[in-house]
Amino acid sequence: MSNLWLTLSFLLGIIIGSFLNVVADRLPTDKSIISPPSHCPACQHRLSIKDLVPIFSYLWLKGHCRYCGATIPMRSPMVELGTGILFAFLYWHYGLGGELVIAAFYCCLFVVLLITDLEHTVLPNKIVYPGIGVALIVATLGSIFGFEPSVVANSGFELWIVDAAIGGGIGFGFLLIVALISRGGMGWGDVKLAGLIGLVTGFPLVFIAMFLAIVSGGLVATVLLLFKLKGRKDIIPFGPFLCLAAMATLFWGNDLLSWLAFS
Repeated sequence: MSNLWLTLSFLLGIIIGSFLNVVADRLPTDKSIISPPSHCPACQHRLSIKDLVPIFSYLWLKGHCRYCGATIPMRSPMVELGTGILFAFLYWHYGLGGELVIAAFYCCLFVVLLITDLEHTVLPNKIVYPGIGVALIVATLGSIFGFEPSVVANSGFELWIVDAAIGGGIGFGFLLIVALISRGGMGWGDVKLAGLIGLVTGFPLVFIAMFLAIVSGGLVATVLLLFKLKGRKDIIPFGPFLCLAAMATLFWGNDLLSWLAFS
């Protein structure tokens, strides 16, 4: 039964990954994610069902549009496959239940934000603001009904919403200070995203998320500069590192916190 659920989780993930591709493509350009239906961006031909089978359609068409031959970005099957693996991992990590649903929702948000910032250097408010609203609602309902998932550290507060509010304030405030000091080196989208991450992870796990983002971002930036893949004046989006750090914190934040406490 476990293998069956893993398989179903993977299949659900690649389907959702296909939808996340649409969201990541359309939101940065203020297009509706509902209308018009899926179409080739080059020739505008509406895609049929056989053109939209996640991963397999890309392989069958050899990475080209069936109607005009335009190249389909490699990102599409990579996101589908990656989301499938992510969902299988989420099931393996959390099992069936409320924690799985909450973590999967947040991970979907972070995947979309990672893509849009990486490709367009944009963190759409249409994703961040609803995410903040959902995080507040989930934390509030969890506090009312006494449900606190394992992804939130037990900081001693009786109400989850307190952990979330403190975490959100710390995440937002920390990057706000960085943005003000750097005078444009840190985008305001990153500041709002840090607030969302703080709400999602809560206090004190927000510190783990910020630490992981800064360390990973610094290491990657150093490598890019050393190999002259980026210049000192080139923009290196910080949002992807925040998103990856947030997901890592959801998975292993409490373990890292315990290790740091006893080291």
